Amino acid sequence: MPLVRMKPDTLNEENLRFEQAPLRQGLFLNSVPKSGSHLLRNIVRMFVPVEQQYHAQFIQWANLGQHLSAFDRQKPQLSWGHLFFADDSAMEMAGVRKILLVRDPYSWVLARARFFLSDEFHGNVDRLKQGELSVNELLNLMIFGIYQKAPPMIDVFTHNAVAWLGTGAYLVRYEELVAQLKDLDGRGAEFFFANLLDACGIDMPGDWRERVRVGSDRKQSGTARENLTGLNIEFPDELPEVQKKLVNFAAPGLRELLGYR
Repeated sequence: MPLVRMKPDTLNEENLRFEQAPLRQGLFLNSVPKSGSHLLRNIVRMFVPVEQQYHAQFIQWANLGQHLSAFDRQKPQLSWGHLFFADDSAMEMAGVRKILLVRDPYSWVLARARFFLSDEFHGNVDRLKQGELSVNELLNLMIFGIYQKAPPMIDVFTHNAVAWLGTGAYLVRYEELVAQLKDLDGRGAEFFFANLLDACGIDMPGDWRERVRVGSDRKQSGTARENLTGLNIEFPDELPEVQKKLVNFAAPGLRELLGYR
């Protein structure tokens, strides 16, 4: 698997500031890669005792067999990762609550490109960092994949997200999460996080806003956009119109299926 280099955070220490109630059922935070995985993880970590958090590994299909203890029904834990929907993953997580985080494919293409070119990512696509390709060429590679090196967008979303729909996983859209964080004192945020915590099997405490503020501090996330290092190319804030059309061609109906218009 590719190597992701991240600075350690201090959220285990921050967690101790709050009174924690133990999880009564296992909880797995699943996500499409580059969809705000660390943001959601860090927020939920503020509501779960540290000793019930599975920090051994970011669980993915390639290492699932080595981390089955994260889903032990007799020892409920919070764990996280990017897991395909398949027979083994579905059966191992039977009885575990599942949250599914997705992102608008339009912005996902940009996020994936930034991450691949950053110092924090090391894998078999490091040649892209040489700066010989244009922005649009890079974006097309994110959409259609890199032969034998990186899967196309449709495969990533199909196996990490679409195939989990309708199985009981609670769907969270990255954009909605970010919007509620920007208006955390509003009624909409209270409704949003009440539903999220309920899906996690966590009773909503009175100090939930402070916990969310601590967990969502972008300085604590090594993969947040502003914390990526080594980028020698400037990406647009919005996907160009041609690349939007290519996303729709490469994955027709995907955005609508995930709730995007």
